[in-house]
Amino acid sequence: MSYKWPDKDKDETLDYNIDWSRFLGEDTITSSNWYITDADGVKQLATSSNTPINGLNVLFGVGATSVSSNGKVTTARLSAGTNNVRYKISNQIGTASGLTYERSVFLRVKDK
Repeated sequence: MSYKWPDKDKDETLDYNIDWSRFLGEDTITSSNWYITDADGVKQLATSSNTPINGLNVLFGVGATSVSSNGKVTTARLSAGTNNVRYKISNQIGTASGLTYERSVFLRVKDK
């Protein structure tokens, strides 16, 4: 299942969240990886090298990619992007009980 975030301007750097609480119950997140699907439909892992994927950048560092203190919400800080491109961003999490979940969200970059 895919979700949609509000449009982002290419000049903005913003935090985007996924709230996993309705899927997890009492379980908590122990790992989180972010992926961007490129123009060729290839899902690429966003890494701390901060190399943009298809023009969009997932930033790393303090608070930039994180799991909330309650272990239920993940955050990615996104910057740049190509105007009029619709990105598919996926977050894959691992939980304390050994489960793996993945959800995708669409984000369109548009000049505001």
